[in-house]
Amino acid sequence: MKVLFKILAAVLVLGALLLGCAALWYLHTKQPQRKGDLPLRGLSAAVTVRYDERGVPHIQAENEADMYRALGYVHAQDRLFQMEILRRLANGELAEILGPRWLESDKLFRTLGLQRHAVDLADHLDPTSAPGAALLAYLDGVNQYLATRPAPVEFDLLKIPKRPFTPTDTLAVSGYLAYSFASAFKTVPVMTYIRDKLGPEYLKDFDTEWHPEGVMDAAAQVAEAAEKPSPKLANRQARSNATGLDWQALTRLSQASQAALELGGVPQFQGSNAWALSGAKAQGGKPMLAGDPHISFAVPAVWYEAHLSAPGFDLYGHYQALIPFAMLGHNQQFGWSLTLLGNADLDLIAQKVNPENANQVWLKDQWVDLKNHTEVIQVKGAENTLLRLRFAPQGPIVTDAFKQDYGHVPVAMWWSFLQSDTSMLATFYALNRADTLDKARAAASTLAAPGLNLVWASASGDIGWWAAAKLVQRPERVNPLFILDAGAGEDEKPGYYAFAYNPQEENPARGYIVSANQQPLSHSGIPVPGYYAVPDRAQHADAQFRDPDKKWTMAALEELQLDACSNYPVRMLKDLLPVMQQVATDPNEKAFLEPLQKWDGCYTRDSVAATLFTQFSYELARALFAEPLGEVQFNNLLGSVALDHALPLVAANAKSRWWHNVDAPQVGNRFETVRIAWTHTLQHLQGLYGTSLLDWTWGHTHSLTQRHPLGDQRGLGLLFNVGPFSVPGGGEASNNMTQRPGPAPWSTSIGPSTRRVIDFSAPYKAVGINPLGQSGVLFDRYYADQAERFTQGIYAPEYLSPQDIQTHSRGTLTLQPQ
Repeated sequence: MKVLFKILAAVLVLGALLLGCAALWYLHTKQPQRKGDLPLRGLSAAVTVRYDERGVPHIQAENEADMYRALGYVHAQDRLFQMEILRRLANGELAEILGPRWLESDKLFRTLGLQRHAVDLADHLDPTSAPGAALLAYLDGVNQYLATRPAPVEFDLLKIPKRPFTPTDTLAVSGYLAYSFASAFKTVPVMTYIRDKLGPEYLKDFDTEWHPEGVMDAAAQVAEAAEKPSPKLANRQARSNATGLDWQALTRLSQASQAALELGGVPQFQGSNAWALSGAKAQGGKPMLAGDPHISFAVPAVWYEAHLSAPGFDLYGHYQALIPFAMLGHNQQFGWSLTLLGNADLDLIAQKVNPENANQVWLKDQWVDLKNHTEVIQVKGAENTLLRLRFAPQGPIVTDAFKQDYGHVPVAMWWSFLQSDTSMLATFYALNRADTLDKARAAASTLAAPGLNLVWASASGDIGWWAAAKLVQRPERVNPLFILDAGAGEDEKPGYYAFAYNPQEENPARGYIVSANQQPLSHSGIPVPGYYAVPDRAQHADAQFRDPDKKWTMAALEELQLDACSNYPVRMLKDLLPVMQQVATDPNEKAFLEPLQKWDGCYTRDSVAATLFTQFSYELARALFAEPLGEVQFNNLLGSVALDHALPLVAANAKSRWWHNVDAPQVGNRFETVRIAWTHTLQHLQGLYGTSLLDWTWGHTHSLTQRHPLGDQRGLGLLFNVGPFSVPGGGEASNNMTQRPGPAPWSTSIGPSTRRVIDFSAPYKAVGINPLGQSGVLFDRYYADQAERFTQGIYAPEYLSPQDIQTHSRGTLTLQPQ
């Protein structure tokens, strides 16, 4: 019997060893190859790919076609699953692999029509043009990897069939990137609800107007807004055609939009910093550039870094999945960064329906027929879903995606992206080669949507900023931050402004440019309504650069990017602390209030005040807005920049209608509302962390976990997700580590997707950092090798010179013609 047990034990051990070896071999076959030779069809000469210590490929080719084909291959071996998940999201095909949970996301993107628009653009793609040829070479490299190498682990887990990537996929993904900039679905429904259901007394505490004077003096604007409403609001009463709006459909639309944007592994563009300094402001005597786009954290990381070289071309770039042209980049002659412009390029339009024919709507003094279209959505583990879509003259009826009948007012979507017959690809192809101010301006002028602030600098001494977008003309007094009334002609658009009228600056006399998602100053006088951040980040950077005696270094710009301080909480508490001092009568409550009284607005890891302020802000928002708006619209508001504008305005206005109960105006006041919010703040934090303030620090309550699309499935989060890490920074600080408003603890969802600093007196010494790593391949050494350094504020070199590339090479892959 003992012998039998020994034999069984030996068999079990051997089986475990064999199973372990098989698992190791399986994972080994999935790893990228970064050394040796590989064949690649279509090359005219060998291409050398040297990988540095962060896994960044430095591609040296003999011509552009070979260069882009090689980029496609190496990009795919690091990020193939990211490419797959992005194209499925944009094309409305997620439910096919992820199941019913993503059906509403698919409905949304089928309704938006990104794929239909992409097909139209692809049909007109000129394969002989430089951008078209580069795209086709890149996709050929991607598809050769797909056809010849094992698929990533995620493909096996989800049973995803291999399917070649096409120009339509790239163009659909570029449409998703444009959509991810749009804020209309989060903001317009709740603003319209406030206007139509609550009235102008409630609306005046929201900043919905264009400020022709600019926004760099926010304190004066807050004081002015607290004293009187905007005179334009008087004419913005509820529209007669809007009384039948299907708020449930609009709400589901907003929820589906937010859920899709929050899907792990998919970028959501939220904010950004970009600064350019002239040589007169820099210690090295040449312009400097710094940028850190604020995008949803995800696994894999948003950007893929690659250095591309061919005769006549050299660029260190940051690339999006399936897009062969860098959206951020630099070389020894020039560089650029981007921030979200935030212009209103997407309108929601309530239709006037023919009472005698539900398939007709009013357009310019006549009834016109709606177009109809049906699509089938495949759903994993469930029956296919039939989606019936209708199209008004302005665009798709977006409310149809989430309703079973047409008994309410249909809402159409007009989006400048869908109206354009060009893609962003040509813009970025040109921008990758924009080595003069004139070329950079010309590239910026070709972008239709999304709206971007393009901040550019060069070693020759120029700096520039352009609001790059086709800015639409609208009828006077029409505000696109509300649902527009087609029956009243609010949807009419005479055309677009010429690019020369867009907000822009070139070599300004002050010697610097600051872009931080603030409303841009329009020197031409044209209004650019949109969804702009509160101006505190911009004001903070402006105050630093304004010093006439300071000469800036790369270290100083790094320090500013990592600055965790903001004036936003300071100006909000200025009006609330006197009330809170009246509220806190108990000695213990006074002790809890003391950190806020001494706070400088810095979200450092050791700050207790940052925790108190963040929890209190949420409780105050809930006390002010949840009851009048209802839970659904309140949740919409939490996801909108409108909340950031409203809280300081309400705090400064003791007579604000929001301090009172909507159903019983005689009940409630500022003292009582603040008391409720403060009491709930303390109750929640004490329930989580006890009564010791030492356990209430920001570093204890605020963390970063970067999440994979499969990371919320049981058991897989431990494998695929990265974190948590304790992180400093907070909303509207330069180090903008932001979380959706809610109760503690907080998980950072959006922040710097990269940090870059370039001094054109020594551009080969440029630095940057990836918040995660280059690779999306599980167990690869570059999967998360930069994550901890990112949270510590450490930068790494971005090599440009051949000597540095050779010195820091950790592997050389040679792609050979086949």
